[in-house]
Amino acid sequence: MKSLDTSFVRQQFPAFAEPSLSGWGFFENAGGSYICEQVINRLTTYLKQTKVQPYHAYPIAQKAGEAMDLSYSRLADYLNVSEDELHLGPSTSQNTYVLSNAIRGLWQVGDEIIVTNQDHEANSGVWRKLEKDGLVVREWGVNAKSGLLDPKDLENLLSEKTRMVTFPQCSNIVAAWNPVKEINQIIHASGAISIVDGVAAAPHGFPDVKEIGADIYLMSLYKTWGPHLGLMTIKRSLMDQLTNQGHYFHDDLTRKRLLPAGPDHGQIVAAKGIIDYQDTIYDHHFDASVSSQDRRRNVNKLFSAHENRLLMILLDWLKNRDDIRILGPDNAHGRAPTVSIWPLKKKVPEVHSALTDHKLMVGSAHFYAPRLLKAMNIPPEEGVLRMSFLHYTTEEEIYQLIRGLSAALD
Repeated sequence: MKSLDTSFVRQQFPAFAEPSLSGWGFFENAGGSYICEQVINRLTTYLKQTKVQPYHAYPIAQKAGEAMDLSYSRLADYLNVSEDELHLGPSTSQNTYVLSNAIRGLWQVGDEIIVTNQDHEANSGVWRKLEKDGLVVREWGVNAKSGLLDPKDLENLLSEKTRMVTFPQCSNIVAAWNPVKEINQIIHASGAISIVDGVAAAPHGFPDVKEIGADIYLMSLYKTWGPHLGLMTIKRSLMDQLTNQGHYFHDDLTRKRLLPAGPDHGQIVAAKGIIDYQDTIYDHHFDASVSSQDRRRNVNKLFSAHENRLLMILLDWLKNRDDIRILGPDNAHGRAPTVSIWPLKKKVPEVHSALTDHKLMVGSAHFYAPRLLKAMNIPPEEGVLRMSFLHYTTEEEIYQLIRGLSAALD
């Protein structure tokens, strides 16, 4: 297995050459990653050369439209879905809000949907609101100690009235990988639709959406080194059943049926840079010319191996402390490199402030998952400390974090 060349990786991100960020360890990647130069360059080129209404007959408008089309085709190919199954909207929160309105017409009063309390509110709240329309909302709850979901508990909630189950690929706080393929098989066996929130998972490896069996898959491109867009894949057979949420004359345009307003052309063009970056990483580490699916798998393995090595260092240090609670698994196997802790002897704001003094960018909040914290007996208003990193993080930065935590917690 090849090792990730982090020096080469960091050369692709202008933030690491930015003087104002020098010396700072960035550990709030779960809130939004740095942007790679491939994305920045595409956005800059679009704004300089093709900032016109796309798809008109004149050449520059055709060029703008072709650049947008290329983003859809490359992203769809990389995720192993058809181009007409890929939707780009302003954010995942807005995508799910619009989706909930579009899909509501498929269900009758008394039909049941299942949500979790492990989710980010973007993939929980919009579905819970449908209770006011007569749907029955059932909650698949986490274990209060571990914060994990048990598929057997889901099986006990399913019934002949279940129409949809929504759950995260991994939580943005406890970060354990849920067995997505297994869960989707359980859901489909009951005849229900599955919605998988991959926002916290995709930054650590883009999925094969077809292989994991998601009817709808959600992710946020601004957390995968791209522009501020939400990406949503929807099986075409399901999309054809949804109520058009755009202008009536866009009813036959798949890309616009879930966009009440027009898309951000420039950001859509820039989104292709995410795949350009992954291709750059592949070409730097491997010689063979392979399919996009094999390229994705190999890049995922590079990212995962590097992140797991760093995660083991951090978790091994954290496990030796008796003044914190680690949320989620305390070993690198089976979890993403998003580590949330709850200090037991100091207040979260005090520790957070001290970390800032050590030039560490760490998050402190409930991270739009107050239901999860409440279920784990942690006051949502107090929140937790969350340290999240990506493949571009270095071992030196992990030790910088450990030194800062040691000083802040002692």
